[in-house]
Amino acid sequence: MYETILLATDGTVASENAESHAIDLAAAHDAVLHALYVVDDSVYTAYSGDEYVDGSEGPEHGLEERGRETLDRIRAEADRADVEVVDALEHGDPVETIIEYGDANDADAVVLGTKRRPAEYRALLGSITDRVLRLTTRPAIVVKTDADE
Repeated sequence: MYETILLATDGTVASENAESHAIDLAAAHDAVLHALYVVDDSVYTAYSGDEYVDGSEGPEHGLEERGRETLDRIRAEADRADVEVVDALEHGDPVETIIEYGDANDADAVVLGTKRRPAEYRALLGSITDRVLRLTTRPAIVVKTDADE
């Protein structure tokens, strides 16, 4: 049923729960797990970075470093479960990038994490997971985590 599973992660607790689920799902179906970390370019392009002399010290570098650490951790966990992993660190709008990556790699399912939050919070801000669910044509699995975790 599943040959290619896309895990979209941002390294948060909610994503860590989704990571475990995606690895287990890939192991059960002998599927290839694509782990995607998107560096949100709106975060670092909105920041002037005046106090940084060397570009490698700025917010973009920190976001990339967190992404690489997250992908390395996923790879180690997947290796222990004997799951093949393809990892990708992309820059762009997270929603668009997740959807485009899933389409380009013909993902059979997209796994995302989210925190349970009050309806008022979601009405005002929404979430990347909510937007991906509304826009993707691929089957999606959402792993929920309590907001206080």
